[in-house]
Amino acid sequence: MGQTDNSYWLLSETSGIGETRDPRLQRHLPLLAGAGWLAAGWRDFWIRPAFSIAYGVGVFVLSVAFVWTLIAFGRDYILFPSLAGFLIVAPSLAAGLYEKSRAIEQGRQASFGAMLRVRPSAGAQVFFTGLLLCMLTLLWNRAAVLLWALFFGVTAFPGLDGVVGLLVGSPYGWAMLLVGTVVGGLFASFAFATSVFAVPMLLDRRVDALTAMATSMKLVWNNLLPMIVWGAMVLVLFGVCVATGLVGVVVIFPLLGHATWHAYRAVALPEG
Repeated sequence: MGQTDNSYWLLSETSGIGETRDPRLQRHLPLLAGAGWLAAGWRDFWIRPAFSIAYGVGVFVLSVAFVWTLIAFGRDYILFPSLAGFLIVAPSLAAGLYEKSRAIEQGRQASFGAMLRVRPSAGAQVFFTGLLLCMLTLLWNRAAVLLWALFFGVTAFPGLDGVVGLLVGSPYGWAMLLVGTVVGGLFASFAFATSVFAVPMLLDRRVDALTAMATSMKLVWNNLLPMIVWGAMVLVLFGVCVATGLVGVVVIFPLLGHATWHAYRAVALPEG
């Protein structure tokens, strides 16, 4: 961890998104590599499980408080895009889970205090990454509002009780769902590619935020099909969280946090 010169392990060695000059950057992961990451994350979860569960409870409480705040202050019209935006900022919230998995990997005993007081090797760069991801979430929320105005004009939001019927009961609603899915998918894909390896990397190595995010995109591109499958797994598990009224976050969020650390370790080059 003390060596920094080799931490910037990619951009000076690459040219373009689809090609590399350094063959070490080609990571031909198995198509179902994500299943192995989930299994490894599940093992980490059950090592001192109270820590992971407590972490998940904390994220659940924050999520419920956020949803309540939107509804209480009449901002329920951005509830659904905000729930989707949670996937964008989630990697930043999982830093403590990465720390626990890293401690297990190194043969150390992870304490709950250490999970809450993570000291990333990259220092404040983690904050900058989280800020960029939050800005992307706000941009997605604004795009969702503009899409609503595009299809339904400047009409009042019908509320959570009426919006489903409006969307599935009219041609404009179906068109908005189609366009919104495409636009949201583009936002989600970009956010996923830039963050999936970036935050664990900032915890593990002394790199700047933009380098970490660009590296994450490069590694996703070099393993496109396995990462699409992994993203689908994450999406399904997130759907379970929403279907259970966010209660599933208590277990699923820690599981995905630990699994993401193992995903990062699967592609991380050794420092040296």
